[in-house]
Amino acid sequence: MRTTYIAKASDIKRKWYIVDATDKTLGRVASEIASVLKGKHKPIYTPFIDTGDYVIVINADKVKFTGKKLDKKLYYKHSEYVGGFKKTTLRTMMEKKPEEVMRLAVKGMLPKNALGRQMLKKLYVYAGSEHKHQAQAPEVLNF
Repeated sequence: MRTTYIAKASDIKRKWYIVDATDKTLGRVASEIASVLKGKHKPIYTPFIDTGDYVIVINADKVKFTGKKLDKKLYYKHSEYVGGFKKTTLRTMMEKKPEEVMRLAVKGMLPKNALGRQMLKKLYVYAGSEHKHQAQAPEVLNF
């Protein structure tokens, strides 16, 4: 009888990857990053176990957008108080917090449960080209 392979915690070998987001479209690079965070690029992928790798994104402030998204795309948040609803355009977010734009794009492509939150902790986003993960010897990930 053949059974489906299920990865165990001892089988998972995590690697570190670095992605340069310069002149890449936000959604396309975010979907590839989400796939690596989930572990779908590995033969031991199991949907209900975190088999993914660590991803470092540099130059998040140099990502590009298509169409008129800079002025039309909105980000919403609420403070949970009456009248605490705020909305921000993509252009404003890119000026103030470009790392948050990339993080939110990847977060939307991960599972909406505890497993997705665990996967998101393996994502490190930096606006510039400097990062503090040299000791992990990350491999360059090209799409």
